[in-house]
Amino acid sequence: MNERRLASLVLALLAAASALPAADTSPVTFRKIVLSDKFYAEGAYHGDFNGDGHVDVAAGPFWYAGPAFQERFEYRPAKEYAPKGYSDNFLTFVWDFDGDRRPDIFAIDTPGTNGFWYQNPGARDGHWTRHLAFPVIDNESPGFDDLTGDGRPELIFNYDGYLGYAQPDPSRPTQPWKFHPISPKGKYHKYYHGAGVGDLNGDGRRDFLEHTGWWEQPASLDGDPVWKRHDFSFGAGAAQMLVDDVNDDGLNDVITCLDPHRYGLAWFEQVRSEGRISFRQHLLMGEKESDSPYGVKFTQIHAFALVDIDGDGRRDFVTGKRWWAHPPPTDPESDAPAVLYWFQRVGRGSAAGFVPRLIDADSGVGTQVAAADLNGDRRPDVIVSNKKGTFVFIQEAPAKARPGRASR
Repeated sequence: MNERRLASLVLALLAAASALPAADTSPVTFRKIVLSDKFYAEGAYHGDFNGDGHVDVAAGPFWYAGPAFQERFEYRPAKEYAPKGYSDNFLTFVWDFDGDRRPDIFAIDTPGTNGFWYQNPGARDGHWTRHLAFPVIDNESPGFDDLTGDGRPELIFNYDGYLGYAQPDPSRPTQPWKFHPISPKGKYHKYYHGAGVGDLNGDGRRDFLEHTGWWEQPASLDGDPVWKRHDFSFGAGAAQMLVDDVNDDGLNDVITCLDPHRYGLAWFEQVRSEGRISFRQHLLMGEKESDSPYGVKFTQIHAFALVDIDGDGRRDFVTGKRWWAHPPPTDPESDAPAVLYWFQRVGRGSAAGFVPRLIDADSGVGTQVAAADLNGDRRPDVIVSNKKGTFVFIQEAPAKARPGRASR
């Protein structure tokens, strides 16, 4: 390499480095509230269950009254679980299923088993009436989102070898839900990882994502047609698969882990050539610290939430380590700190990316992580429930904080 080319390369590298945000500052900090130090669930969500205008938190058999979260109420029989085992609640969602304007709680058991929704009676005390939603919910990362565009969320999962969705009949909300397959029968088993929803081809209809490709929603869903499959490997496995336009080029991209139990986190830039859609991987974390632009790495990346944490109008995402996802030492770094991070979206175009910001080093995620404004200050907070316990992280006024290093 001649001196002129070498000098040009050095200048380019210095320019690129100067464009990166500082990794030792964060625009926000969080205050941790421990709701429980017991293992009841690996998923938690939010809703105003008592109608007092404050957002509450549901996790496992309890709901916790906001905004202080010091009172908890048992809405179904409570059972504590050993951290090296599994609970009866992998994910929790909230929706008004019976149309009485009170949010109900939908709890999904371990993969391959049932999901029930619990009818909010409008009273603080006593167990809520339980209704079977679906008897066999496969996939470790099912979603609950409006896939069909009818204004109501569907359960996004696989069942009996088929990818598909299910939702209740509004006229008969207490009856079991109907499953709508979107794929031919395949090797989609109860421990399958990864599901997502988003419009990848820009036709205004939301598509179904899984880690081996995406399925294009047809113009009509009458008769449960098979959706068109587009092959693409998003990794060896996934968790929740997020869809957003990361680099502001008008095309939706994909964010997910490359393996929910081992290493790998990336965003996939959508690229088009002669009308064909493909994706270019941008690695955020790999097996080595050097794989990350900021030297952060952790394993067991088993849950995601897409949310604008810093209020800049662009969505960031929250993820972390699902500590003891399998009993140690099954997964690499099983006993490493149970970290929880938000990844700040920065840059545009070719400079787009994410900066990891440490929220906490002793909680992590479960099979779910959720974000919502829990105290009415218009800043999103974070909710997790897992083998470490149940926690909320209240976002505080902007302040400087170190992102920290997760590996050891």
